[in-house]
Amino acid sequence: MLITLKEIMDIAEERKIAVGAFNASGLEAIEAELAAAEELKLPVIIQFAQCHEPWIPLATIGPVMVRMAEKASVPVCIHLDHGETLEYLEAALELGFTGIMYDGSTLPYGENLENTIKAVNMARKFGASVEAELGSMGKRESGDGSAGEEDTTKIYTDPKLAAEFTRASGIDALACSFGTTHGIYLKEPRLDFEVVRQVRKTCGGIPVVMHGGSGVSAEDYRKAVEAGVRKINYFTYMDKAGGTAVWDYISGLPESSPAFFSDIFMCARKAMRENVTEAMKVFANL
Repeated sequence: MLITLKEIMDIAEERKIAVGAFNASGLEAIEAELAAAEELKLPVIIQFAQCHEPWIPLATIGPVMVRMAEKASVPVCIHLDHGETLEYLEAALELGFTGIMYDGSTLPYGENLENTIKAVNMARKFGASVEAELGSMGKRESGDGSAGEEDTTKIYTDPKLAAEFTRASGIDALACSFGTTHGIYLKEPRLDFEVVRQVRKTCGGIPVVMHGGSGVSAEDYRKAVEAGVRKINYFTYMDKAGGTAVWDYISGLPESSPAFFSDIFMCARKAMRENVTEAMKVFANL
């Protein structure tokens, strides 16, 4: 069942849970994510980041994502993650995406706001919802796990500025920086949940989005959800689970035995499904 980001955030708010948002790096990842959601009977967000274009083009994978969401037995939002240009956002909307994220977090405040307003106006014409970002988690998501906790470029979200930004832009969800980092964590993150609580308070209860979620402890996930996080982006450790499973499979083959790609992708899909299932259980406090 394909629904919008706002609709899926309303479900999360009503249930006081966070919906997992998992990137679609290919067909196997989408299958793993939807299978986990259907097994648990939970809503899910399947998303594609602009920086993943070299892996598989949006024009190729986008229609597949939308069609698979329409056929799913649970509510699914098909979302563009970290859209960096208005042209790319529009391309996703034209393919049927029901949510888009404009990422202007590295831009000056005024330019970020101006472009976010344009993104909101564009999305409304398609009946879609908009997520934006204020503050910075350091390096932009690269997809290769390169960003880590030692990144010193983080800027925590200012709750008062967030309120101004939310009112002026009309967004449906706000990605906040409160101590997380994209990619593999080099040491345990220290999260400031008060930032989340204050953003929720000043912004009239807007759904807060947690980026850089992979590697966070189950306890901290639950604290984030309690503070008001309603969408958790999770990809790096899911991707790593698939890669590790493939590595173990190939390493365990007898020296003279061939490795077949069909076996490799089935192995990765199973591992990713298991990893996503466990993550979703934590986000929904199951």
